[in-house]
Amino acid sequence: MASYKRFEDLPVWQAAMELAEGLYDVTEGEAFHHRFSLRDQMERAALSVSSNIAEGFERGTRDELLYFLYIARGSCGELRSQVAFCARRALITKSRHAELRRLCLSVSKQLGAFAAYLRDSEWKGQRRFGSKERAAKEAQQGREDFDRRLEEIVQRARERDRRRG
Repeated sequence: MASYKRFEDLPVWQAAMELAEGLYDVTEGEAFHHRFSLRDQMERAALSVSSNIAEGFERGTRDELLYFLYIARGSCGELRSQVAFCARRALITKSRHAELRRLCLSVSKQLGAFAAYLRDSEWKGQRRFGSKERAAKEAQQGREDFDRRLEEIVQRARERDRRRG
C-alpha cells in the first residue's frame, strides 16, 4: 500500500474511471435524452465508485479507506442493477449491457480484493504515520539490521572455530 502515493495511481480507481466513462458513453445516447431521473441516477452511481475510492484514500486511515471502499462497492452493485434494468427495457444493446456488466463485476471484485488486503495488512494509513512513527520504524529497522549483522559475525566465528578445532 505504501507504494501508492495518490489515489489516481490505484488500479481500482483507474478501472472505476473506465466504468464511469463507459456509462457516460451510454447515457449520452438518444435513449436517455428524456429519461432524466434514470440518467442522473446512473451517472451518480457511476461517479460515486471512483469518488468514494478517492475520498477514502485521501482521508488517510485504513479504517476510513475500508469504509469508503465498501460504499464504492455498493454503488457499483447499484449501477449493475440499473444497467440490467436498461437492458430489460431495451434502452441499451445486449453487447453494451454485457460490457458494462463486465466492467461493474471487475471493479467490484477489485474493490473486494483491495478491502481484503487492507483488512489483513499492518498498514494503518498515511495520517497515522507521522514523524514519531517514522522514527520508531527506522529505529526498529536499525535494531533488526544490527541483530542480523551480529548473527552473521557470530556464525562466521563459529565456522572458523570449527575449522580450527
